[in-house]
Amino acid sequence: MIQAPTPTRPTVTTGLGRLHHSATPVADQGVNRHFVEDLIGLPLTATWCEESVTTPGMTFCHTFYELDDGSALAFFQMSEPHDREFLLGPTNRYDHVALHADAATQEAIHQRLLAEEYPHLIQDHGYVKSLYVVSPDGLEIEIAVDPPNVEEIKDKRRADARSELARWLAGDHRTNNDWRPETHSVAHYPAGQAATG
Repeated sequence: MIQAPTPTRPTVTTGLGRLHHSATPVADQGVNRHFVEDLIGLPLTATWCEESVTTPGMTFCHTFYELDDGSALAFFQMSEPHDREFLLGPTNRYDHVALHADAATQEAIHQRLLAEEYPHLIQDHGYVKSLYVVSPDGLEIEIAVDPPNVEEIKDKRRADARSELARWLAGDHRTNNDWRPETHSVAHYPAGQAATG
């Protein structure tokens, strides 16, 4: 029996490995630590207290919360009078950081958020099941769970990535998401409460 060749990931070497960190300014490192460590579940692994070299006289606290691959979500809190100057402010769900997880981890985060009645939503896109939650400082975090057929989905999208982009840019805006559930529902938690962001 002849088997079709298994599609492989392109072997382009960029010299860029994993994400090192993504940094966001916050108003209160204590409130943020509770959100990131206690609710999301990322451990605080480093706190740097420094003076800015670009803004004379400004000190800041820089915290890192590590993911399993060694990358991190990082946060800055500036000293007064600069403490509000660099804050992110409200964004929308399209401006976010997505963290890969398994279903059990996503469910554990969901349960911790429910226990504190912290607003969030869950949406099944078909190619990923997402939990969206907004930090106290406006950072949208997505906890993303791949479906069992994720490799099939990735292979299809790799094969037509350029042609689908060209099609869309040319004005053909039909969906190509063959995996989206018919209902494509969004569940808001606590029940009936829309998550911000």
